Amino acid sequence: MKPVALGWIDYDNSAAPQWEAAQIHQLARRLGYRLVWPERPALLPLADQVRNAGADAVILPAPDQISAFELDRLLHSADIETVFPRMSFARWSFARGTQ
Repeated sequence: MKPVALGWIDYDNSAAPQWEAAQIHQLARRLGYRLVWPERPALLPLADQVRNAGADAVILPAPDQISAFELDRLLHSADIETVFPRMSFARWSFARGTQ
């Protein structure tokens, strides 16, 4: 079974949402993810949608699609992949120290 990625496009700020969706589909396929999309209009914050979808990653057209605050919240539960520029952000990993 393939890991799940949530595709995310900021439709309010996107100049070409159909093209971005196609690019997200292509990247998801290349990385081996099963792509799901949030319901529109989205009433929940993006991080909550990721958790509800059981997504391992979020795929965005570009890093500027989300704020720095949203990026931080997402990285607590999922990896982030961007199409252009092609970047990967691994979710935060917290190791417990032994004392």
